[in-house]
Amino acid sequence: MRVALAVTGSIAAYKAVLVARLLIKAGHEVIPMMTSSATRFVGPVTLSGICGKPVAIDMWDPDYPGELHVSIADRADAILVVPATADILARFAQGRADDLVTATVLCARGPVLVAPAMHPRMWAHPATQRNVAALGHVRFIGPVSGLVASGDHGMGRMAEPADIVAALLGASGDLAGKHVVVTAGPTYEAIDPVRFIGNRSSGKMGFSIAARAAARGARVTLVAGPVALATPSGVTRRDVESADEMRSALQSALADADALVMSAAVADFRPDAKSTTKIKKSDGAAPAIALTKNPDLIAEIGAARTGARPVLVAFALETGDDVAVVGYAKDKLTRKRVDIVVANAAHESLGQDANRVSLVDASGATPFVAASKDAIADLILDRVVAKL
Repeated sequence: MRVALAVTGSIAAYKAVLVARLLIKAGHEVIPMMTSSATRFVGPVTLSGICGKPVAIDMWDPDYPGELHVSIADRADAILVVPATADILARFAQGRADDLVTATVLCARGPVLVAPAMHPRMWAHPATQRNVAALGHVRFIGPVSGLVASGDHGMGRMAEPADIVAALLGASGDLAGKHVVVTAGPTYEAIDPVRFIGNRSSGKMGFSIAARAAARGARVTLVAGPVALATPSGVTRRDVESADEMRSALQSALADADALVMSAAVADFRPDAKSTTKIKKSDGAAPAIALTKNPDLIAEIGAARTGARPVLVAFALETGDDVAVVGYAKDKLTRKRVDIVVANAAHESLGQDANRVSLVDASGATPFVAASKDAIADLILDRVVAKL
């Protein structure tokens, strides 16, 4: 593989040298590029020495006859931006072409992958998040939560070089070029400003599916309910709380999706009315909370689907023995018009690092398999690949 490695101006720029070294060690060719700001953090001679070729910096390089950005984009199988600053993401989102890196990305013929690195407040800023949302054609590797250069802790630390290289090489996997949407975790349905109706889902299964889909080359959108889990490398995450919020997030995420894996434990019911103030014991007898049904998200999507896309995967988390659990799953397969149902028992799944499942589709049900959630994720994705 021939990789155009673009380094931008961040304190994390020194890690790009390690990325280049890992790629070359794995037998890939690296075409090095730097923004002028990047040269303030790491010397072009260092990157050139690792890559064995001159570093391209100036789009107007007089030594190069022709259009340098077009030439690099034509030669590169993939473009990898490490690190990607808030500024470069903003310029990518605007379609700018005011330096060599932005012009090359705008001219890319293959996948573009970016590894963001910035202070957590910069990553969380609404402007940055709007730019991330606008870059649906770009695959994100990280960021991750951890210590940043200032000593602060939060989401914004660049993914580690080995993880970046693994994500890039996974872009040639069996889900390369596909957009996989995954839901994970519970939903919380508010009773008052401090109380809610929820469930015990940890989100671990959905996060494993998202991580493995990204490792297999997919562009992954993870719609996550309230969970305390780090975002998998290379995954775009959207946090929601209620079933209605998850519904809204899915409406936009599914616009170009090839598959939806609906592993979230969406609450079946929500309070009919939410108190605007905390309900107090001193108010008298315990309140009667009237419930109303939440929308059945996967059933809505199945009913609205007009073709074979997206491939729909539902979960049947039930109590009971294996025969009963598979029976529920077969009923859900037909009733909700999905392609695959993952049948599992609640006591063997909730909060655990392993799972025991049967995969049910139109051809029948597989025997139950017990394995880690990462391994189960790959079994599910194998079936998705077959459907695609």
